[in-house]
Amino acid sequence: MTASAWPARLTFRAGAQELAAEFDDGKSGRVPYKRLREESPSAEVQGHGRGPKPPQAPVPDDIRVLKAEPVGRYAVRLFFSDGHSSGLYTWNILRALTVGD
Repeated sequence: MTASAWPARLTFRAGAQELAAEFDDGKSGRVPYKRLREESPSAEVQGHGRGPKPPQAPVPDDIRVLKAEPVGRYAVRLFFSDGHSSGLYTWNILRALTVGD
């Protein structure tokens, strides 16, 4: 992964329940909304510190992204249909989830 992934385009595809991302180096990929929610970078999901992740309630298969808000020039906050919205998805996190390199 490049040191500073920069998104050229983020497309929220409600019908497919996925986020498609294109980056300025020509790489692109997709991630299902369910995985986005399961991998939220929030402390609620990832835990505090180095310990194991806390147990989570199952994420519904039909989870939706209701809204996305930019956070500065480095991240986006996603608002999910289950009420979760505390994770900030940096461009590098989104690249790892969509492109995977």
